[in-house]
Amino acid sequence: MIRAIVGANWGDEGKGKITDALAKDADVVVRFQGGSNAGHTIVNQYGRFALHQLPSGVFYDHTTNIIGNGVALDLGKFLKETESLAAAGVKPKLLVSDRVQVVMPYHVLFDEYEEARLAGKSFGSTKSGIAPFYSDKYAKTGFPLCELYDEDYCMEKLERVLAAKNVILKYLYGKQELSAREIFEQMRPLRDAVAPYMADTFQFLRQARAEGKTILLEGQLGSMKDPDHGIYPMVTSSSTLAGYGAVGAGLPPYEIQDIICVVKAYSSAVGAGAFVSEIFGDEAQALRLHGGDKGEFGATTGRPRRMGWFDCVATRYGVQIQGATQVALTVVDALGYLDEIPVCVAYQVDGKTIDHFPTTPTLERCKPVLKTFPGWKQDIRGIRRYQDLPQACRDYVEFIESQLGVPITMVSNGPGREEILRRAAEVNTHRDWQ
Repeated sequence: MIRAIVGANWGDEGKGKITDALAKDADVVVRFQGGSNAGHTIVNQYGRFALHQLPSGVFYDHTTNIIGNGVALDLGKFLKETESLAAAGVKPKLLVSDRVQVVMPYHVLFDEYEEARLAGKSFGSTKSGIAPFYSDKYAKTGFPLCELYDEDYCMEKLERVLAAKNVILKYLYGKQELSAREIFEQMRPLRDAVAPYMADTFQFLRQARAEGKTILLEGQLGSMKDPDHGIYPMVTSSSTLAGYGAVGAGLPPYEIQDIICVVKAYSSAVGAGAFVSEIFGDEAQALRLHGGDKGEFGATTGRPRRMGWFDCVATRYGVQIQGATQVALTVVDALGYLDEIPVCVAYQVDGKTIDHFPTTPTLERCKPVLKTFPGWKQDIRGIRRYQDLPQACRDYVEFIESQLGVPITMVSNGPGREEILRRAAEVNTHRDWQ
């Protein structure tokens, strides 16, 4: 069984928590795309963690956790995360693909310099080097991890790559040129420290499939940030879709049998871009402070997230483009303070009401059409059965389910891995899903 866990929205939906919970019954967890530009927050018996590079199955002794070839691997941040886990008493089984490409020091510099140059028209980057990294990967000037261990080959390639990059540094950004030797020496100790983890993960996964192992694919960010199907150009630089899990891990696409789309019970986003249901001022701040585990602030940057009401139009599209077979609805507990809960059920644009998700030029002109639901005015943390939730809360969940057209099989009512209410038996028994 191969199952993908991906986001339907702008990221920060709670994928790490769902992966952490489901990894209990998995043999292998694979991170298949993205880099250190987003974090998956996990709360369990070891403490509270924000994982930026490591798969969210690292807290179980029985799982093998893999950094797949589709990831943008920052060696320094990878090693810091493994050290922080070790300090908490966690020693996971970790493998890193020998084909994964590495974030080089100049990728981070170029990310910073370009955001500064764009100023008010910037993309809201986390300055983790992700866009320059993927640009190099597809321009065929990137560095697979395996290449760092052949010094002559690596130095010759670095000289060629930096010949072009130094021109840009000097004449576009007005910055100091870089030395190939200095870059290589900077990477050498990191390369050596990561060497024990490096493996042919394609062959490992091929063997795991042959043995009938259960494999979880963990995605980063969500549908709205996909470069093909999201709010381009305010997107990330790798595909956030479950379909890319086959490429980013090295698996046959037909073997991904179950796609769990993680959906937040309201909307939040980091970075620029169209956000139709966005709210502002005191209303946004109240939702921000009630949301998440410690409020809605970026796990990577700490910056306040943009806030909005649940967007049925965007989320339905996000679930559809992912090919979801089931939905996990998270952070429902955050809404317990509200007397009324608005939901965006359609868009108004150019005098028309639409219920489909348009392309970016049209999206930027859209206004939300809101439907209001009564709040449940109750702290629902501690409730362990879905049927014990307040009626108003269940009505809210089931309305969202009807709008998405995919069964909500999990409802999260707190940050801990045990705070997940399962509905699988109920929805599969009583509903006829198309």
